[in-house]
Amino acid sequence: MPTTLNMRETFLATAEEIVDADPDVAVVLADISAAQLAGVARRHPDRVVNVGIREQLLVSTGAGLALAGLRPIIHTFSSFLVERAFEQIKLDLVHQDAGAVLVSYGSSYDMPAEGRTHQSPGDVALIDSLPCWYVHVPGHPDEARRLLLDSVPGDSRVYVRLSADQNAEPHLGVGFQRVRTGRNGVVLAVGPMLDRVLAASEGLDVTVLYASTIRPFDAAGLRAAVGEVADLVLVEPYLKGTSAHHVSEALRDVPHRLLSLGTLRDTEVRTYGTRADHDLAHGLDAGSIALSLKDFLRP
Repeated sequence: MPTTLNMRETFLATAEEIVDADPDVAVVLADISAAQLAGVARRHPDRVVNVGIREQLLVSTGAGLALAGLRPIIHTFSSFLVERAFEQIKLDLVHQDAGAVLVSYGSSYDMPAEGRTHQSPGDVALIDSLPCWYVHVPGHPDEARRLLLDSVPGDSRVYVRLSADQNAEPHLGVGFQRVRTGRNGVVLAVGPMLDRVLAASEGLDVTVLYASTIRPFDAAGLRAAVGEVADLVLVEPYLKGTSAHHVSEALRDVPHRLLSLGTLRDTEVRTYGTRADHDLAHGLDAGSIALSLKDFLRP
């Protein structure tokens, strides 16, 4: 049944269901969302662990639980989970070959009033510097639930990036999903970028692809969407060009031009403001994307 909850609420409700149903799953928290999970923590005090505001310990504890045979779901805000605890992700998870499901909330700038400490446009790029990760960027709460349920079985390393922004409708397919077909280029929209890409490309003769899973990168899906010569626009809700190297590899024998849109690399946006203010500053609102498409794509 479609959910009316936002992504974070959907994740918390789904995580509670999973812990109740599966004795091999543990949830590790660093105060964030501990109040919402207080009920399941009382029912399973040995498998819902709050380490307090100690994010490095958050990841290390999850890694230890994984090495002990449990499947940890490790959750906090994206800047604290990936940027602050990156060394523990690198050493305690990857170097120990331990699996875990990391679930963040906050995206690049979901909480602009909290300032730079709560912004994390580089999280996916950091995870991308490490081997063997699945990276999911859902664009709708129903996708977040499905991706979480799919991530729990097994012992893989998974990063699920939740956002306050969402598309109007879920797209529950796998790989790069074709949402619109055209002849004069391909626009790949990741997660919550889809609806604004569809609005920006209205009236243009372009193919629009959608990805809620960006690692592994669906090279075959991209190749199937382009012709012998490709103009491609990559629209990601995090650091501009994070997936550009995968595009180059996928199209290494295809003449192509690539325009990467995402959060700015060469400028730090120092304003507080709203999410809409930051979208505009990074050129990620529908109007700015439309101007970028018009300037880049050939008629």
